[in-house]
Amino acid sequence: MLSWPAESIPPLPALHADLTAFDTGTGSVKPLNPGAEARMYVCGITPYDATHIGHAATYVLFDTIHRFWLATGHSVRYVQNVTDIDDPLLERAARDGVDWRELADFEIQRFRDDMVALRVLPPTHLVGAVESVDLAARRVMELRDAGAAYPVESDLYFSAESAARFGRVSHLTEPDMVTLSAERGGDPQRPGKRNPVDPLLWQAPRPGEPQWDSELGPGRPGWHIECASIALEFLGPAFDVQGGGRDLVFPHHEMSAAQGEVLEGWPFARAYIHAPMVSYEGSKMSKSLGNLVFVSRLRESGVDPMTIRLAILSQSYREDWPWSPELLDEAALRLSAWRGAFSRPTGPSSERAVEELTFALSDDLDTPRALAAVDAWAQEQRLRGGDDPGGPGLMSRAVDALLGIA
Repeated sequence: MLSWPAESIPPLPALHADLTAFDTGTGSVKPLNPGAEARMYVCGITPYDATHIGHAATYVLFDTIHRFWLATGHSVRYVQNVTDIDDPLLERAARDGVDWRELADFEIQRFRDDMVALRVLPPTHLVGAVESVDLAARRVMELRDAGAAYPVESDLYFSAESAARFGRVSHLTEPDMVTLSAERGGDPQRPGKRNPVDPLLWQAPRPGEPQWDSELGPGRPGWHIECASIALEFLGPAFDVQGGGRDLVFPHHEMSAAQGEVLEGWPFARAYIHAPMVSYEGSKMSKSLGNLVFVSRLRESGVDPMTIRLAILSQSYREDWPWSPELLDEAALRLSAWRGAFSRPTGPSSERAVEELTFALSDDLDTPRALAAVDAWAQEQRLRGGDDPGGPGLMSRAVDALLGIA
């Protein structure tokens, strides 16, 4: 699957800093410590609707990690999937009377356009579920041969208890797992399952739904094995970061890790980083509630995408947060102040400010503190100016390279 065009990143003086972040699996902030090549997998969209602010917050967070690694001398192998076959997509296509493939293609392109506008660096590999059906089917057969899969009627399920470290990502109680499984695409009440939370590995054909031939017979793979298969194929085991929204901790990331453990050993990923949930008008932003703020609609209304990105970066990734028009207004004022400060031919020395910006990001991705470092430099520029001809240029390049703000 085609990704989107890459931004050119301005060069910076050598930055020496190690990135730390909160790892859901250990429940602590820890150094990520990638090798010369950092490896990251981030769960992508199910393309049945447009990119909303919650999606944007996720991809801006992991873009910040991507940019930090590049700025500190690492190469990055970044993989993102697209779930271009799934029940919600089929349901939306049926509701609207359109072909599910056409709906997916349209929304994937709109997602690409939004990512370009937000200056999110493209993944090295953007991989669709449809194009990786054969890959997932082979992995399902490996799980079956390892005794980690069992039939329920014509379907195959993964036995979560076959993974010795099942539960090490989410640390949830069994009742909480059952509740979340029911809320997030599982079927804990289905008769014949060994454990209520065991997820579907291979779904036999359903009337009127697409299917693919495989050595398992016709059908299509389950959600979790799709991501596990793609991650292992393109990154290998024990990659540096598994990322996504906080709503993916269970069952998706827990199950992918369990399947990965059976297939290739532990750990599936060395760290699990999760983006916050974004609310609007008092409720979590969700398609079911209809309270979505779409990036494309904001852009069409004339909002500078850099304002959207700055609004997201002004919030900590460690806590859920509310979107509001006021947040966007504050970001617009900040962007105007920064651009005014950068546009002058001289200014205060910016080396210290760039160090503060870099340290803030390295310290658990503290983007609000990073923005405050730039604010302080811009304020000094406005009030006193300076005679350093390189000051505005270095500050502008750092903001571009590390924060993605043009």
